[in-house]
Amino acid sequence: MNPLKVMRILSVALLISLSMPASSAVSLSTPLPGTTTPLKSEDPRVLKLVERLEEIKSMDRTTMSKSERKNLRKEVKSIKKEMKVLGKGVYLSVGAIIIIILLLILIL
Repeated sequence: MNPLKVMRILSVALLISLSMPASSAVSLSTPLPGTTTPLKSEDPRVLKLVERLEEIKSMDRTTMSKSERKNLRKEVKSIKKEMKVLGKGVYLSVGAIIIIILLLILIL
């Protein structure tokens, strides 16, 4: 291979890798005040989990004991894990995306 072609391929791969976001996973976060974001999932279990997360978020945790707050944290973690499983999304790491792009460049 010509060294110039290799440098061109590496520079394109570097440019693409730097322009990609750090992660490709989508997370449910609270929307900005005044905006509404519809949930993409119509699964009733996911809707119940999101509702429970909103309930926990609106609770006054200052009056709770340390053990109650710890139990809430555990519940939030388990709800997020369950939502991730129910989401059935495909997650690709940045390294995997770079390898795929490099393979496509080399093949084409």
